[in-house]
Amino acid sequence: MKRALFTLLCATTLSAPVMADQALATSKNCMACHALDRKLVGPSYKEVAAKYANDKSAVEKLAGKIQKGGAGTWGPVPMPANTQVSDAEAQKLAAWVLTVK
Repeated sequence: MKRALFTLLCATTLSAPVMADQALATSKNCMACHALDRKLVGPSYKEVAAKYANDKSAVEKLAGKIQKGGAGTWGPVPMPANTQVSDAEAQKLAAWVLTVK
């Protein structure tokens, strides 16, 4: 019984960061162009997290790109502006993307 509870607790705890805001990303249509671990139209969240891993201003940079869009960082396909994403949601999404491993 204790072992089963421990296993369940560990599995839930270890998977929590990945699922933390995937629902928000899905609701804001981010997952239409991005995936956790493979390139779709845009880079995978895993690639983005690796690129910005040592950048202390990454959350602010990514939140800005989420809302205003961007071009040239990941190739010729521009990321459109996402005006439906609030400042708080953009910060939350950017912080979550940086946790994807």
